[in-house]
Amino acid sequence: MRRIKLSGLINSLSVCRRLVVGADRYICGISCDSKKVKSGYLFVAVKGPAADGHKYILDAVKRGAFAVVFDAPDAVDKIRCKGVDLIKVSDSKLALLELAAKFFNDPVKQLKFIGVTGTNGKTTITYLLEAILRSSGCFPAVIGTINYRCKGREFAAKNTTPGVLELQSLFSRFVIAGANSVIMEVSSHALDQERTLGIDFKAAIFTNLTQDHLDYHKTMAQYFKAKSLLFKGLRKGAIAVINNDDDFGRKLKKITKARIVTYAIDAPADLTAGQIKFDMHQTRMNIYWKGRVFAVRSNLIGRHNVYNILAAVAYCLKAGIPISKIRPAIADFKAVPGRLERVEGERGFSVFVDYAHTPDALKNVITTLKSLPGRRIITVFGCGGNRDKSKRPKMGRVATGLSDYVIITSDNPREESPADIIRDIRKGIHRKNYCVLQDRRGAIKKSLSLARDGDIILLAGKGHENYQIIKDKRFHFDDREVAKECLRSRNL
Repeated sequence: MRRIKLSGLINSLSVCRRLVVGADRYICGISCDSKKVKSGYLFVAVKGPAADGHKYILDAVKRGAFAVVFDAPDAVDKIRCKGVDLIKVSDSKLALLELAAKFFNDPVKQLKFIGVTGTNGKTTITYLLEAILRSSGCFPAVIGTINYRCKGREFAAKNTTPGVLELQSLFSRFVIAGANSVIMEVSSHALDQERTLGIDFKAAIFTNLTQDHLDYHKTMAQYFKAKSLLFKGLRKGAIAVINNDDDFGRKLKKITKARIVTYAIDAPADLTAGQIKFDMHQTRMNIYWKGRVFAVRSNLIGRHNVYNILAAVAYCLKAGIPISKIRPAIADFKAVPGRLERVEGERGFSVFVDYAHTPDALKNVITTLKSLPGRRIITVFGCGGNRDKSKRPKMGRVATGLSDYVIITSDNPREESPADIIRDIRKGIHRKNYCVLQDRRGAIKKSLSLARDGDIILLAGKGHENYQIIKDKRFHFDDREVAKECLRSRNL
């Protein structure tokens, strides 16, 4: 168990005032969540987007906190607690970072960080980078939507980008495990809430920007502003990898000091792709870089995955990794969980599961599947509750406009009524090639019962997720498992 004297810990704070001084006891943990406080912890009261930690100081003390760090000017009168150190700072959020860095032996200084941001493609790019870096003799750790992982060990992912305290803890684990770099999916929420404070990114990759998270950011301008923070923070010697086919990507080029490398399929760029051909199992293309041409093969399919491959290759080439290491790593890489993941079965038709939960992602996936040899596209999808409502009709329009038949169902309704969510989806539909089946298991079973030889079934929206959130409860549910169960059944 990690332990450090309180005096040594608070010496790391740039500005602080110790109002009440107790015994110089050992601190065995730090938390900004009072519910996670144990005896011997230091509690940092932070005002966050959902709650103000200052309201929970007494709860933290009751749970055993030895010391409390706070910044609210009127908090001191409320938290006089015998035997508890009270430490006033000017900024609790910054203090949390400084304390966490000290407590975990400043792991950030021992790692190289690569950030990946954008609406779609982040997860796939992190997987590709991980494969290439491993083949090059590096030991990368990954923080992303599906999980956090390092050298064969996996940790469950609660957020795409965790908070400051959890990040420092993870970085410490990575250093101990022998990692020398970290590939991070960096969400717009994390950037807006300053969760990546203190990380000196050596590279940042931008995928694209399409509608998502407007329940939080309100406008696309604010969404872009949050994403751009990653690139504004890059130093001159860092690498900025930017999609030159994306309008927002071109804007990023004007606001970063880093060394820029661009990639594209249609627009001029430093790295481009041509002669793109893909079928049900693979993609083949030529990659053009500095007057040279490289033939590349990948098990990932679709135009959107060409972009993902280009982004990963652009960074690696700019970072000095030879193409002789890059090409075989891409060719050997099998798949990303829940990203156009095939569900094996012997029914004469194909079943794919994909995480697509934005209009653009859904369009990309269905368009990819339509280009494959097959008869019909049958899509099953829903929209999440307590999230951006404005994208629901757009997803309904995309699904019915591109698919031959659509079954609208529940996703993660959360606190919302599934019927209300489906009603929003239907507002954007102008065709009659769909039905509604609120029960997701029933919808998957129905899609498989409708399939004929040569058809393609797409189960969209949940991808790698193995749960469904209804009200405030999480139930086990995995599209892949359900599809396999139904395919084994003779009663489709």
